[in-house]
Amino acid sequence: LKKVLSNVKTRGVFGETQLAALLEQVMAPEQYEKNVATRPGSKERVEFAIRMPGQDKHVLLPIDAKFPIEDYQRLQAAQEAGDKGALEMAEKALEARVKLEAKTIAEKYVEPPHTTDFALLYLPFEGLFGEVLRRPGLFEQIQRQFRVTICGPTNLLAYLNSLQMGFRTLAIEKRSSEVWRTLGAVKTEFGKFGDVLDGVQKKLAEASNKIEQTGVR
Repeated sequence: LKKVLSNVKTRGVFGETQLAALLEQVMAPEQYEKNVATRPGSKERVEFAIRMPGQDKHVLLPIDAKFPIEDYQRLQAAQEAGDKGALEMAEKALEARVKLEAKTIAEKYVEPPHTTDFALLYLPFEGLFGEVLRRPGLFEQIQRQFRVTICGPTNLLAYLNSLQMGFRTLAIEKRSSEVWRTLGAVKTEFGKFGDVLDGVQKKLAEASNKIEQTGVR
C-alpha cells in the first residue's frame, strides 16, 4: 500500500476508484457522469459530476478527488516526534496545499449556469479529512473563497444520500402533478359518464313504458 501511495498516478487512481465506489453505491448510473468537461469549450475534465435537475436541463455538480499524502505524512511525523516547529510548518503546508487544490477545482470546473456555483473536493482518508477540519476556519474559508466544499468518505456518503432523497422527493412531486392531471381528467370524464347514464336511464324508462303500453293493448 505504501508503494502504491508513493506513486502520484496510482494514488490518483486510488482516490478516483474509491470515489467511484461511493457514487455507485448511492446513485443510479444516469444520475452522474464520468470524466466530463463541465465548462463549455474547456478541455479540462472533472473525474465525476452529479446531474442536478435544472429548469430547462440538468446542471452538473463537479466532484474531484485529491490526495496530498506527502503533506499529511509530514504532519503525522511531526506529531509523533513532538517537534512543534516541524508541526507548525507541516500544518501550514497542508493548509496551503488544500487551498491550492480547491482553487484549481473552482477555476477548472465551476461554470454557472452549466454547473452549480460550488464543487466538492473529496479526500479519500478520514484522518486526512479530520486534519483539515482541525485547522481553525480552514473549511469555512475554502467554502467562502473558492465555493468548494471538502468531503471525507463518511460525510460524502451522507451528502450523496441527502441528494438522493432530494431527487426522490422531486420525482414524487413531478409524478404527483401528473396524478392531479389524471384525476382532473377522470373527474371530467366521470361527469360526462353521469350525463350519459342519465340519458340511458331515460331511454330505459321510455322502453319500459312502451312495453307496458303494448301489454295493455
